[in-house]
Amino acid sequence: MKVGVLFSGGKDSCYAMYKALQEHDVECLISVISENKESYMFHTVNIDLVDEQAKALDIPLVKVRTKGVKEEELDDLKKALFNAINDYNIEGVVSGAIASDYQASRINRICKELDLKSITPLWEKDQIELLRELVKNGFKILIVGIAGYPLDKSWLGNEINDELIGKLKELKNKIGLHPAGEGGEIETFVVDSPMHKKKIKIVKAEKEYADNTGVMKIIKTKLEDKTKR
Repeated sequence: MKVGVLFSGGKDSCYAMYKALQEHDVECLISVISENKESYMFHTVNIDLVDEQAKALDIPLVKVRTKGVKEEELDDLKKALFNAINDYNIEGVVSGAIASDYQASRINRICKELDLKSITPLWEKDQIELLRELVKNGFKILIVGIAGYPLDKSWLGNEINDELIGKLKELKNKIGLHPAGEGGEIETFVVDSPMHKKKIKIVKAEKEYADNTGVMKIIKTKLEDKTKR
């Protein structure tokens, strides 16, 4: 089946695409760029770098902008999917939804209206297992956003690895933190994966942090060739 991938450049949309590629043909990435940092539907941290991600993956990108007004932003998502149907003849949409009924129900509704199949490879997946699979499968993922105690500035820019997953698991057991960030605790940016034709090097970034909330804003990147092992 020809599919488009709802894409943010974060770990969930990337891994959902990775899983979908085992059964489907990915024709394009689909990104909604929200002006509202508190968007209910869309990832916003470093979202303007989806163009760079698309180049690194060598996959066409369908992109629309939205004011990010709750519920109204769904019209812009529908517009993006309609464009993907017209330009790339997609028959289905892949999303990285894990546990958000709010997001999943709205994506499913719009897909039904457009006669598209909604594909959610990560739905209700154990979050620790998800993180471990990402590391095992060679995904290089940086934490670029945090929200909530006891996460502090030192977490920004860290790569998700086995040691970090252990810390997230401890926080899950102690305070109920969602280790994959489903409660908005962490935001991520993928710099390399088995799908990437080129890896993304971060040349310049700035960290902003206050009151257990912070972001690593990526200012400049460059694409690098991947060395063969």
